[in-house]
Amino acid sequence: MTSPQTVLDYGSWPSPITAESLVEGSRELGSPHKDGDYLYWLESRPEQGGRMTIMRWRQGGEPTELLPEPFNVRTRVQEYGGGSLLVANGRLWFSNFADQRLYSFIPGDAPVPITPEGNLRFAGCRLDAPRNRLICIREDHRGSGEPVNSLVALPTEGMSEGEILFSGTDFVSAPRLSADFSRIAFTSWMHPNMPWDNTSLHSAGFDADGELDGLVTHNPESAESVIDPQWSSDNRLFALSDRDNWWRPYAVQDETFSPVPTGLEGVEIGGPAWSIDSHYYRLLESGEMLVSARRGSVETLHILDGKGGQRLLDTGAVAYSSVATAGDRLYVTAGFAKQPSALIAIDRQGAILEVLRRSRDRGLEASWVPGIEQISFPVPGDAVAHGVYLAPQNPDVTAAAGKAPPLIVSVHGGPTASADVSYNPEHYFWTSRGFAILDLNYRGSTGFGRSYRRELYGNWGVTDVQDAVAGASWLAQQGLADPRRLIIRGGSAGGYTTLAAHAFHNTFAAGASYYGISDMEALAGETHKFESRYLDQVIGPYPERRDLYIERSPIHHLEGFKAPLILLQGLDDPVVPPNQSEAIFAALKRSGIPTAYIAYEGESHGFRKAETLISSLQAELYFYAQVLGFDPADDLPAIVIENLDETGP
Repeated sequence: MTSPQTVLDYGSWPSPITAESLVEGSRELGSPHKDGDYLYWLESRPEQGGRMTIMRWRQGGEPTELLPEPFNVRTRVQEYGGGSLLVANGRLWFSNFADQRLYSFIPGDAPVPITPEGNLRFAGCRLDAPRNRLICIREDHRGSGEPVNSLVALPTEGMSEGEILFSGTDFVSAPRLSADFSRIAFTSWMHPNMPWDNTSLHSAGFDADGELDGLVTHNPESAESVIDPQWSSDNRLFALSDRDNWWRPYAVQDETFSPVPTGLEGVEIGGPAWSIDSHYYRLLESGEMLVSARRGSVETLHILDGKGGQRLLDTGAVAYSSVATAGDRLYVTAGFAKQPSALIAIDRQGAILEVLRRSRDRGLEASWVPGIEQISFPVPGDAVAHGVYLAPQNPDVTAAAGKAPPLIVSVHGGPTASADVSYNPEHYFWTSRGFAILDLNYRGSTGFGRSYRRELYGNWGVTDVQDAVAGASWLAQQGLADPRRLIIRGGSAGGYTTLAAHAFHNTFAAGASYYGISDMEALAGETHKFESRYLDQVIGPYPERRDLYIERSPIHHLEGFKAPLILLQGLDDPVVPPNQSEAIFAALKRSGIPTAYIAYEGESHGFRKAETLISSLQAELYFYAQVLGFDPADDLPAIVIENLDETGP
């Protein structure tokens, strides 16, 4: 017989999901590489400052760590990195975070640098075996002004800064060599485009000296996002394009893009290429294509026969981040709805053969995990926006009948990103305490086609904020949220939406900004190269439309801030400098608004250290409890909240 649940107010429910438990035994998993008998992958160590290490596994054995401290496999190319590890023929090459040099590494030996000291960064390397060299993306920070991105070749051993093969565009990415090493494909783009706006696809052969020969631009009149070029075993070129609104695969010959029949409609096979080495499909030796297809916030895995037939690989997962292939086995990093994500081996029918590694040592019982409900709701302009709703979930506690829970609107970063429906203990930290969550897919999010993504263009700070307000208000109207206790939180671009919602609307009773943007004009002048012209697209060209930058910047509209706000910031953040959070904090403090500011040494754009992850979440819960007037069951470290005494909860 089930015991009766204790009745307690929302927000005061006791929960075993502590901030410490979110970090203990947790790890990120990614970048699987199959080489010979071994599978290699990257794995994070939050307890070691977020260090990324290299793991190796052979069938029948246990995973082992290869890379000693303090090496940290992470590149800063485009600041968001990606493509920091290459494995081929028993040798590894990786980018080390501290010095951004490339290292050659044979397991059992010490890593050896192969690029010189200096302001150079490398990513996305491929082994050009016949020429005994690596072909990589290089980002050169040695000059004045913006760094220079190029495609370079450098020896696999020795010391070299690389010989330039291709340059002259603002960005170059995704180098891919054909199976016989006779050709290379890669993408490039120019300011003010981002890789999900307008990119060019190139390919070339090699002359006797290894220089590019017969360079072809396959879409010279590009008005599309072409990403993830790959070669089949018979040297045919494929790529993903969103030219028909949805990213999907195409076979590419000269300037002809022939769509690969998928048998799937209304799905994205592709996504925003924030990092250098993102893959959304794999070409199989059978001639088939393995694809990850996203519909809204849910991803599915399929094998396409190239003729319109497709087979669903029903692994039970709802998200896929990377795949390595080896004969009839597929190695997949998969996210599940009710259990921690895992690196798994599956067969070509989707059956799970082995679980190699989970992202957490322990998962929660299913009774603590709320169900997934994808929702759509009306927004201004007779439009519709989307999100994922999670109700409060605690098997031991319930609230009094007739009460509605406080709602947290969680705003993803990017702004070109999307909400995720896979297992997320940070969400359950809140739902288990009696909070509901709206994980928002505002207009501009990916997973709904190019036209939906572009609804944010010229409207950042308007449509995203409208959608946050509309989603929270709609859920309150449905009785699924307490209209007096609506909260908004987000990081980076999500932090900006949080700040803008506080500046321009009175819907939310509290908020949390993680390294959020408060001054769009300062961001345009101070941020790193990759995003330095992003605002031209989502706001307008600067300085021509400086008026919009002022109009949309929360720092210029402090009179609109009425609700309590906590700000959390990394002091080494190159994307959103700390002075933006500091400025908004100082202004709120002067205005008498309850506010708190916590800065973290050694943290960049996105927190990685275990102690930071714990501290920031505890501080956020403590802040909400104090300003919204509820009693958490947790014994939380106190933080300084300015102006709290003047207003009270």
